[in-house]
Amino acid sequence: MAKILVVDDDQGIREFLEIMLNREGYDVICADNAIKALNRCKKENFDLILTDLKMPKVDGINFLKSVKDVCPETMVILMTAYASPETAVSAMNEGAYDYVEKDFNIETLKEIVRTALDKKGIKKDDAKFIREVEDAVSFGRMIGKSRGMLKVYSTIKKVAPTPANVLILGESGTGKELVAKSIHENSPRDNKPFIVINCGGISESLLETELFGYVKGAFTGAYADKAGLFANARGGTIFLDEIAELPPLLQVKLLRVVQEKTFRRVGGTKDITVDVRIISATNQNLDRKVKDGSFREDLYFRLNVIPIHIPPLRERKEDIPVLTKYFIEKYSTEFRKQIKTISSYAMELLLEYPFPGNVRELENIIERSVALETSNIILPENLHLSGNIQDIDQIIDFELPDDGVNLNDELSKHEKLIIEKAITKANGSKTRAAELLHVSSDSLRYRIEKLGIN
Repeated sequence: MAKILVVDDDQGIREFLEIMLNREGYDVICADNAIKALNRCKKENFDLILTDLKMPKVDGINFLKSVKDVCPETMVILMTAYASPETAVSAMNEGAYDYVEKDFNIETLKEIVRTALDKKGIKKDDAKFIREVEDAVSFGRMIGKSRGMLKVYSTIKKVAPTPANVLILGESGTGKELVAKSIHENSPRDNKPFIVINCGGISESLLETELFGYVKGAFTGAYADKAGLFANARGGTIFLDEIAELPPLLQVKLLRVVQEKTFRRVGGTKDITVDVRIISATNQNLDRKVKDGSFREDLYFRLNVIPIHIPPLRERKEDIPVLTKYFIEKYSTEFRKQIKTISSYAMELLLEYPFPGNVRELENIIERSVALETSNIILPENLHLSGNIQDIDQIIDFELPDDGVNLNDELSKHEKLIIEKAITKANGSKTRAAELLHVSSDSLRYRIEKLGIN
């Protein structure tokens, strides 16, 4: 049972939090001022402290500083009626886990408390956390602890020692090339070349010469023999990205390489034998392309000996926090900044975002945020997400379809959009968002619950 200390000079707040947290199964102790609370901390161990920011004699920030001296492992959440970015930065600089507004949603507060207590378990054993991250990146710097990624890691371990061809399936930005590198690096071919070529980014004639090479005089400008990528990859691995874009003529030539381990250079008459492992990848539906005749069925089955599907980031949201941590550390070092973490409101935005660009998009978002952030914590205003909320201009340009619309549904959608925009502009502060919308806090809270806004 986690032990929580509630510190507030308002008796009503203390009693409310004590009842609510007791119902959640926590052992709750209350104090009406910071001095009494600090004395309790010197005698007892608390897992979490919920403290008011504005208190007589000793305020929440100074109390937080004292707590970190007495019991540095205790997680502290500040409660305030006047949330602002400056408050967040000040609190985080002094070691607070988070801060919440006093008009908090009960379920939101419960979740923040649960998350803080979970993180306390991680902080107790930083070495274990570091080992877990190292384990997660051991496959070509891939990170993730979700069920889907653990399945990918398991498949890599099984297939890497074999010579089997692998087809990697997944949306753009999921890390298909990282999976291919991991297979190569964990295989007996790891000391041989790993060569990458994008089949969709080169014209058909140039792609043929890149893959198979050419002999002197094969065409105008062929002044000397060229080996080609298959010859250069001898003994190693060749990664054919966007394999679905391979032109029909080259599909025939690739099939020969797969089946007979031989090929001919452009303009050549001599068969060249090559030992190369082929790993392919695509973000398209190859089954559909086989059915419509644009991709050879025999080649598909030869390449698809071992399929590996990488789940999109929106289906493994439990990986977003650890990925975010990794990218913050990476770009803080690269940009020589001291950014240590991300605010809980900013993390909520990331967890709600669908990430059409997957891990690549998340990395770009964090890189940009670290570059723009001037404090040591990433705040929502520097977290530039695109595509998750339509622009208000689109509401103005709304055209009524011929069969009409449900007015209440449309108004609800637009109302939700405007409220989300206001909350984002207010950096997550519902009090400030209510001011921007010229409604009362109670009215905004009702609308948030009615519309299911997180």
